[in-house]
Amino acid sequence: MSLGSDNRVLAASRHDVSGSNHSRWLPIARHQVPGADGSLPGRLHKAGTAHDKADNRQFFCDQYVGLLLLYFFNPTVRTLRGMRKLTDLESVQRRLECHRVSLSSLSEAGSAFDAEPVREIFRELSAQMPAAPMSNQHNALRTLTAVEGSLLPALPRMTWGLWLNEHHHAARLHLHFEVARGIPADASITTGQGSEVRQLRQHFHAGRLHVLDRGYACQDLLVDIQAARASYIVRTKECTAFTTARQFPLPARASAAGVVRDVLVDRLDSNHHKRTPFEPVRLVEIQTDTSRLVLLTDQLEMPADLIALAYRSRRSIELFFRWFKCTPGCRHLLGESLNALSIQVYAGLIASLLLSIRANQKPTRRTFEMVCHYMAGWAKEEELQRHLNENNRQPSGPGQTVCRTVLSSTQSGARINSLRLNRRRTLSASGIAGTA
Repeated sequence: MSLGSDNRVLAASRHDVSGSNHSRWLPIARHQVPGADGSLPGRLHKAGTAHDKADNRQFFCDQYVGLLLLYFFNPTVRTLRGMRKLTDLESVQRRLECHRVSLSSLSEAGSAFDAEPVREIFRELSAQMPAAPMSNQHNALRTLTAVEGSLLPALPRMTWGLWLNEHHHAARLHLHFEVARGIPADASITTGQGSEVRQLRQHFHAGRLHVLDRGYACQDLLVDIQAARASYIVRTKECTAFTTARQFPLPARASAAGVVRDVLVDRLDSNHHKRTPFEPVRLVEIQTDTSRLVLLTDQLEMPADLIALAYRSRRSIELFFRWFKCTPGCRHLLGESLNALSIQVYAGLIASLLLSIRANQKPTRRTFEMVCHYMAGWAKEEELQRHLNENNRQPSGPGQTVCRTVLSSTQSGARINSLRLNRRRTLSASGIAGTA
């Protein structure tokens, strides 16, 4: 496949040993991101250059993002100096169409280029991931979006990241994660003290079902979500006071999912509060092995077992945070400004999306390793394609994988609880209960 120079930002760093003029592309990036001029690099090339009055800049935003993608897919490059050394390689210069970059220019790039255009590219890439096949039973969860924030530790000299006290510095990644497709859909970066509620209020997505943890249990936020034509399932405190308007019956499926209460409430908090919900609110109470979950939702027609399944599926965003921080190498910061950190995180999310789009499923460590082997020259393109084909032989897509896993654990919850109880009794009878 002949490769145009306008696609250079997603090119691979491995040199073609045959000496041909064709660039060696990363197989996961064999598509072109549509833009004003039809290419992704063309949209990033002039980003952040408006203040260059002399018009003598030789290192541009698309080249910087290209180096970041090489950084994420090359485990041997772990530092900013390692990235700078990449620009000494003739193959990298040819594919990114850049010259040798000095360490000062590379360090300055994190503050010179705006992170917002990179974020827009990330959001457009997320829209290209095809919809996941789902059964009619789970079709109501197709738009399920988990929203959560995660801290990214910063250095003590990054004073903008002051968090708890002078010894704790961090930035916060606010992520919207589509559970059915298994990919991040939107993100924003703030300081560690950035409000998760405020960020969600600024980035509502109409038509989506947002699943939220207790930190988002704010009545004003729930009202705003409904006003934006979106929906929510949010966990609230166990001691939340409410006034019951109607009791819903509990079918066998709901009881098997651990639901012990399903009511429609017309007032939250105690009677002396005058505030009432914007719309009728449904309260679903779920009993687990170790705790009691109290959920609020505006989904009045959804079966209670699906509401329980939707909240349990929120765990997928926590798993993505762990994968994102550990596998692509996002723990090491390449810049000290908030803007530089934002560009690095958005580039990492783009790398994750490229893996998902090419593999047609949520990325795994084995797939990431195989792509790195290919770029290093140890694996052939046919071997990488064979690995991807083997993974795609699974009977369901990313959406059904998540739903089936959680649903399976939900439906067999009673049996698992019984096995755990029998195990505790056996250990107790054996005199080794302390190790249970």
